[in-house]
Amino acid sequence: MIKLLRVDHRLLHGQVAFSWTQNLGADCILIANDDVPVNELRKTTIKLAKPQGVKLVIKNIEDSIKALESGVTDKYKLFIIVESVADAQKLTAAHHAIKQVNLGGVKAKEGTRNISKAVNLLPEEEIMVKKMIEQGAEVEIRQVPNDKKIFASTVI
Repeated sequence: MIKLLRVDHRLLHGQVAFSWTQNLGADCILIANDDVPVNELRKTTIKLAKPQGVKLVIKNIEDSIKALESGVTDKYKLFIIVESVADAQKLTAAHHAIKQVNLGGVKAKEGTRNISKAVNLLPEEEIMVKKMIEQGAEVEIRQVPNDKKIFASTVI
């Protein structure tokens, strides 16, 4: 069962590893990212942040979609983390069982609009968020579980 798909440019770090995993009751974290599986330094750093007793799986986007579709992840309380809104949109478009999307951290870059203290979106990313909402996903903005939930539809 997919508990949550989170967008965070830092991927797995203390805040995510502990507060979100614990709050969700997740027993497996899937890092869906095209760079990490082939980048030994990033992979090692992410493995160090993994909470004890939680399975960590690192796959590229295509293999993540295949794993979700195959049903191999169904036995887990799965917490999926991606680095970008584009990756989140690819996953939600391919696997309609993803109903909860959290925008946790999207760093500012040229052309972005700040929609919360840690989320900055390009115009094309705002369109992607709208598509996820149209596909039936609840897209919300929170850095940590105790923050007040802000629905993306109210700020885009």
